[in-house]
Amino acid sequence: MKIKTAAAILFSSMVIVSCQKEEKKTAATETKTTNDSVKTTKTEEKIDYTDFNIFSLSVISSAEKDSDMDIFISVSDVYKGEQPIPADIVKNHKQMTYEERQHFELDAPSRKKLLDGIHLTEKDSLYIYEYGNNRLQRMPVSQLKAVAYLSPYTDSEDLDPDSYMMGFQVATHQKTTEYDRFNNAIAYFGNKNPFVENKMKAVKWQKADSDISKKYFSHSKLAQGKTYQSQYENLTYYLQDYLEEGNIVDRKLVVINDRKEKIAEKTFSLAGSDGGEFLPLYGTDADEANIFQYTGHLFKGKPPVIFGFLVQSFGCPSIGFLDKKEKDFPINCDNRH
Repeated sequence: MKIKTAAAILFSSMVIVSCQKEEKKTAATETKTTNDSVKTTKTEEKIDYTDFNIFSLSVISSAEKDSDMDIFISVSDVYKGEQPIPADIVKNHKQMTYEERQHFELDAPSRKKLLDGIHLTEKDSLYIYEYGNNRLQRMPVSQLKAVAYLSPYTDSEDLDPDSYMMGFQVATHQKTTEYDRFNNAIAYFGNKNPFVENKMKAVKWQKADSDISKKYFSHSKLAQGKTYQSQYENLTYYLQDYLEEGNIVDRKLVVINDRKEKIAEKTFSLAGSDGGEFLPLYGTDADEANIFQYTGHLFKGKPPVIFGFLVQSFGCPSIGFLDKKEKDFPINCDNRH
């Protein structure tokens, strides 16, 4: 079996989970649908972002060419409590085939233990937003299988409960041609849809004028490389490369509004990333088949976001906001390197 996670290719997909049982009622209503597009009223719901947790989506397939894929959400990173893996699985794993111990559905007591450990109920829903093509789906938690997959970093001959990724199966037997759908998708578990629809776009970069670097970027001990710019609504993005021995080690982003005010400044660095690397920039280094940076209004009641600059070998990426007051949303991606 081969497992690809967001940590390996940046936001392969992301899943956002709110581990809350209750949220305040609002005037907005939502069309009830299952596994289909979700429509909301123009009145924006107020979302409580306390304990708002972000998760990646795992794409699981066999090593065979053109094999089908399973789409799975691991919640192991935030699970609190005794592992819900049935005791007989661990006890008898040496008598089981690889297929039997590699993947299985949790029984009813184990499912309840999993839900309790992440503070979800059967009445909650999973919202999946494919921001690349503006498609939103809702899936009731009660209709999702609670499953466990053997971690790819585990010795399958010597198992314990921590050897498994626990979570929910979103889809099975998906065609490999559908892989890009799950690359550019995020989701959320809870009782409200937190997403702003049709406000995300790919960041398309172009070379900036030579004076931009001096105007917006401060002096650094590192050598300055290329400078890029892009536009989103009334915002202009400037991106500066910083080099060490000819290689890009830092990228700094400055965001300017239409009043020429600096509203955000971020640094993306390979320092301490232990195997990380920069992703190519759409418009200069990559074509439409390899878009990694996205920006726009993603969460209700929050400033615009931007992400997709670094791929993590160890650890997990984050979603950043274009606001100095907002902290990034770290992504729990169950990366067990």
